[in-house]
Amino acid sequence: MEKSLGEVHSSIKIKSQASFWVRLFSFSGPAFMVSVGYMDPGNWATDIAGGAQFGYRLIWVILLANLMAILFQTLSARLGIVYGRDLAQACRDHYPKPINFILWIICEIAIAACDLAEVLGSAIGLYILFGIPLLWGVLITTFDVLLLMSLMSFGIRKMEAFILSLVATIGICFAVEMVLSKPPVGQILTGFIPSSLNPSALYIALGIIGATVMPHNLYLHSALVQSRNVKKSDEGKMEANKFNFIDSVVALNSAFFVNAAILILAAATFFTTGHSEIASIIDAHAMLAPLLGSGVAPIAFGIALLAAGQSSTITGTFAGQIVMEGFVGLKMRPWLRRLTTRLIAIIPAVLAIKISGDQAVDSLLILSQVVLSIQLPFALIPLLHFTSSKDFMGKFRSKKVVEIVAWLASLVIIILNTKLILDTISENITAPTMLGIFTRFFLIPAIVVLLPLLTYLLLEPFLKTDKITKIIYGKKKDFSVALANNNTTGLKKIGIALEGNKERDEQIILSVLPIIKPLKSAVFLMHIVQTVTGHFIGEMVEDDQTLKMRDYLNEFAEHLEKEGLPVQTIVSGGEPQNEIIKIARNQNLELIIAGSHGHKFISDLIYGSTIDGVRHALKLPVLAIPVNT
Repeated sequence: MEKSLGEVHSSIKIKSQASFWVRLFSFSGPAFMVSVGYMDPGNWATDIAGGAQFGYRLIWVILLANLMAILFQTLSARLGIVYGRDLAQACRDHYPKPINFILWIICEIAIAACDLAEVLGSAIGLYILFGIPLLWGVLITTFDVLLLMSLMSFGIRKMEAFILSLVATIGICFAVEMVLSKPPVGQILTGFIPSSLNPSALYIALGIIGATVMPHNLYLHSALVQSRNVKKSDEGKMEANKFNFIDSVVALNSAFFVNAAILILAAATFFTTGHSEIASIIDAHAMLAPLLGSGVAPIAFGIALLAAGQSSTITGTFAGQIVMEGFVGLKMRPWLRRLTTRLIAIIPAVLAIKISGDQAVDSLLILSQVVLSIQLPFALIPLLHFTSSKDFMGKFRSKKVVEIVAWLASLVIIILNTKLILDTISENITAPTMLGIFTRFFLIPAIVVLLPLLTYLLLEPFLKTDKITKIIYGKKKDFSVALANNNTTGLKKIGIALEGNKERDEQIILSVLPIIKPLKSAVFLMHIVQTVTGHFIGEMVEDDQTLKMRDYLNEFAEHLEKEGLPVQTIVSGGEPQNEIIKIARNQNLELIIAGSHGHKFISDLIYGSTIDGVRHALKLPVLAIPVNT
């Protein structure tokens, strides 16, 4: 079975008998890698504009956005821990192949857009610290692939430590800024109290909340938590959920401190001195030294910006790897993945700066946020559907209160992002600028194409009458109805016919696991080899193909045993229909599960006619799992 981030999957041991703090330390790390997405350069502009124009009044908005982020990242981590698959893999398990392909493409575009913000942030940081022109700074960021290659060789814990050091660097830099700007503590505390907002303040608040949740972080977090070797028992999952929640709260509150510090710095430096027009990162840096009377402030600002850009670069690479492998099963070396994504981000940045000059940076940052806004619902909606589904999460599904709050929060963010998109369209649809061209030829067509997909994702759980599976028992019925009508709710023996094709067999196992696991039934994994020897000897066959299939079935058996199910493997030879009937009678099976996909390959184990033949011969319920072929 494919593992999310296979090179680090379950690589960190958890000492179950250790103290609370030792176990907490073992689980800590994934949320800090995710947190850098909440303090990337794309968020800085809205924080600076909010502080410069409205002082400390919008701190509560940043806090609200942070609470939403904690909620969604916690749900993402729970999906990875309980379901054992990252969000992209869960989509691949659940949705049809064309839907997954589209989701993958728009996710790749969003990751490239996020990388664009990181490129610009790093380039601005290099300009601030060393005076390197923005165009050259953008080109220099290409070589951060060398940094990634060196870090990858040290393992996930060392990389988490490196990311934590960058986050700490950002925090320290802004702590220095706070000391230098001397903001009034009383006004800061007042900023935590929600207040009414005029239209201008509301617009900035929308930008702060709308830019908070990064869609690629939802895929990333669900994969990173699987780097811990968690016990597959309910107790093990419960413990992992608890410690990852603590990890998320601590890490994302660090991101809150950074975003709040940016706003407070802007309020103390620009708002109080009447420079409310400051909105861009470069302008903010240029004004720090003359207004604060210290050369340390702009240097600390530049170091923090460079650290934010580089830390986001590393986590963006992981996110890209996760979605590529999760949605379509395509693998690529991390350094090549990094270089490809970076080149996609660099090309528009170089062209825009070359054509429009350094002022194009602000437009590019807006563009990156618009693209992320478009992709966000396509990550949020599946996440909320999956984590509230008993099929995926079992007893760990979201409680009703959590489910309602999560949907309300997602609705707020989606509405705010929609407003950002509509505002961008109305302001730029006739403009001859880069944003105008992007709006007319890319943004509007993309919205028209993606609206039906968004509608499908929202309504999909209500449109499907059979959810994950289809039951064939006379006429098609819902699985639970078929079991109830045949008094088989206490199933003791279930046979699963596997095909010998790993991708399709994984689909079968993942689809039925949420159904058979609560039953605690004995599982019989079957495969019928169709070699010449097998046709003559039947169940006595022991040729090379049979030996390979025994090892193959044992891999799936080990996975099911970890889920608490007793498993036996059976390899026989001959005609699939006859051998399955014989095994079912010998083992007194009460349900047979098989793949259903038509007659595309001669080597397929289960054809539609085989299913019908088995059903008619045994008068047993047969659960047919639709699989991609």
